[in-house]
Amino acid sequence: MDITNFFVAGINYKKTDAEIRGLFAVDNSKHATILSNAASEGIDEVFVLSTCNRTEIFGFAEDSDALINLLCSQTEGNVSAFKKSAYIKKDVEAVEHLFNVGAGLDSQILGDYEIVGQIKAAAKFAKQHDCIKAFTERLINAVLQASKLIKTNTQLSGGTVSVSFAAIQYIREYFKNIKDKKILLIGAGKIGSSTCKNLVDYLHTKNITLINRSPEKAIELANEFGLRIADISELNTEVANADIILVATNAAAPVVLESHLKDNGEKFIIDLSIPCNVEESVHQLPNVHLVNVDELSKLKDKTLKKREAEVPKAKAIIADAIQEFFEWHEMRRHVPMLKDLKHKLKEIHQSSAKNASIGYSDAVDIKIQKLVNETAGKMRADNQKGCQYISAINEFMATA
Repeated sequence: MDITNFFVAGINYKKTDAEIRGLFAVDNSKHATILSNAASEGIDEVFVLSTCNRTEIFGFAEDSDALINLLCSQTEGNVSAFKKSAYIKKDVEAVEHLFNVGAGLDSQILGDYEIVGQIKAAAKFAKQHDCIKAFTERLINAVLQASKLIKTNTQLSGGTVSVSFAAIQYIREYFKNIKDKKILLIGAGKIGSSTCKNLVDYLHTKNITLINRSPEKAIELANEFGLRIADISELNTEVANADIILVATNAAAPVVLESHLKDNGEKFIIDLSIPCNVEESVHQLPNVHLVNVDELSKLKDKTLKKREAEVPKAKAIIADAIQEFFEWHEMRRHVPMLKDLKHKLKEIHQSSAKNASIGYSDAVDIKIQKLVNETAGKMRADNQKGCQYISAINEFMATA
């Protein structure tokens, strides 16, 4: 693969609000269609990363427009709207961008480690659709490894700051006494599960009701923390009874509607979903206080300041990882030549063996492989492919 044709095109929280990002959110169904259509558009090794903070498409293409057109063919937003706020990176910059995203350096809350699971999920999904090949598999593994090193060797993800934890901080500031408040959590996916754990651990309450479209996940969470569950068909009643409502669903359309809330008492709602899963008109209701992920991410505290001091260390780890990745990529370009060298050395030995009645043995095979490995190392050191090829043949013939 020619790395100059490797692109990322995306939008994120820096130039778009939650409403705009919602227009370009990609669920698994849309992701699958994008992957299925990629080959016919001349796009290879493609995957989409869609979170509450960003939607990005990575892949090899003739130009970035091909990727953008493919992505937007499956989103509510169009190409023109996407390009107004998009960033486009290619080659080394595209690779570096993914490393920064994986480390949490590009997250709305610095060091947010939830992105790692989202990258893994996106890569796994694309691999299931045969869209992850040697380059992207090695790149994603390198990004995940670097992210793990950063988490182990720095305090970039130290403390407890994430979108789900920011929701807990926000509730703490708004309510002085949480014990008598009824909490409804809608959604038991990754964000919902994390939010549920934080509610129990940091607010020290179990006055929580869980609702999920697939009841199995809600039951599993409820059993783990000793909480109450309700069926999705009871949403109307549960919304009416709740004081605090957290929405962590992944629906294409709003789940909590104005009709659920009108004339139903004071409600405090946090919408953790992208696209927003609380109806826009709810903002106009005088009895409702509604916040979304963008407002949550404005929270600053001592933990974040400590994380900012760790950024140089994280960048140094990323720089080493990128160098190692490109060394691997450079060597992959030499693989055809190294295979040809190995074949040539075997031919030379076989020609000599016929003349001297010498048989082929494991020792010869080991000798040839050792010489090929040494040649690969020399090529990596001085990047002189042709010279090292000839040198290896001469060395083999001299010792044959």
